Amino acid sequence: MGILNGNPKEEPLHYGEVIGCWAYVGANNGMISGYEAFINHAGDKDLIDLLKEAVDTMKAENKEVQRVLKENGITPPPSLPERGKASAEDIPMGARFMDPEISAAVSINVGQGLVSCSQVIGQSIREDIAMMFGKFLTDKLAFGMKLLNMNKEKGWVIPPPLHMEPQKKD
Repeated sequence: MGILNGNPKEEPLHYGEVIGCWAYVGANNGMISGYEAFINHAGDKDLIDLLKEAVDTMKAENKEVQRVLKENGITPPPSLPERGKASAEDIPMGARFMDPEISAAVSINVGQGLVSCSQVIGQSIREDIAMMFGKFLTDKLAFGMKLLNMNKEKGWVIPPPLHMEPQKKD
């Protein structure tokens, strides 16, 4: 069977898997930094808890993906320095991200993350890579549902125009 011998960890990554893994870590690094800043700006405890959960999840995902990259001789993208801690009250109101803005940005990121995970799964020929990103996708979907429920509870959802059945005239 050659290089595709049935043991995925002994198979080389192809270029799509490499860039998918590398870009995922790079995107997570940027979001970790951004979410740490959002934690400083947020006032809602539920939102802060979800942001902390997202940061912890992305850090764990990065460790897993970086291990695969390093095992295959690929240097992962550099991480950003950890953000300092601040209190939302110390940030002037006009300069502060508001909770609904933060939640909307995170919601967009979750959707983009689902697409990214799906893309890596779809192009993978190594089963371990596809399974790893399948787990990330499932975790992201569960997180997205928590975020959606919170957004609905707090009244932060801005729905697109709703399609209503036209009233039939008798």
